[in-house]
Amino acid sequence: MAGKFITFEGGEGVGKSTQVKRLAARLSAEGRKVVVTREPGGTPTAEAIREFVLGGLAVEIGPRGEALLMATARADHVTKIIRPALTKNDWVICDRFSDSTRVYQGGPDGAGEAYLDALDRLAVGDTRPDLTFLLDLPVAAALARLSARYSARGAAADRFERDGVAEHEARRQAYLDIAAQAPNRCVVIDATGSEDQVAAAVFESVKARLLAAVA
Repeated sequence: MAGKFITFEGGEGVGKSTQVKRLAARLSAEGRKVVVTREPGGTPTAEAIREFVLGGLAVEIGPRGEALLMATARADHVTKIIRPALTKNDWVICDRFSDSTRVYQGGPDGAGEAYLDALDRLAVGDTRPDLTFLLDLPVAAALARLSARYSARGAAADRFERDGVAEHEARRQAYLDIAAQAPNRCVVIDATGSEDQVAAAVFESVKARLLAAVA
């Protein structure tokens, strides 16, 4: 059974991490070897970059510098984790990938499309997702989930989670624009439903788009 590369995208608080785990468990139960990872992260180098960026320490270098850091983390991640797993025909499920860089470091005042395209070619090469899920949730609902999460854990929000409503709204639209431009790769999932409902919708798309091809 050939391995596949699946990514989950979306704004803060939409439930990506939960659905990554749900899908991994479902595929594993069906006998597939699954590698679960995240971005930025997945390797020691990439995790260090994650801490630096999410801690707000990269703000002063601007969106181009921040995008370069993300590409550095991604190149290490692809080389050491994602590509080797796919070569072994494992399934890889990643919480965020290149689309997040386009959304968070792109935009009208961001790094610029040509710059991001060049970084992506260098960092990723031909290792591209077979399927991307965009979990879509109204910003007000997503921020309410974040607030409840941090109240329960007593933790602090990261650099991007602390942004204002306008920034979150712009990112939501940017994700929807990406999905509209790449319908063969992207599936928009309504994340307003229950965890079980979202998981069921995700797996139906996996069955239709990927499992039928490798059965």
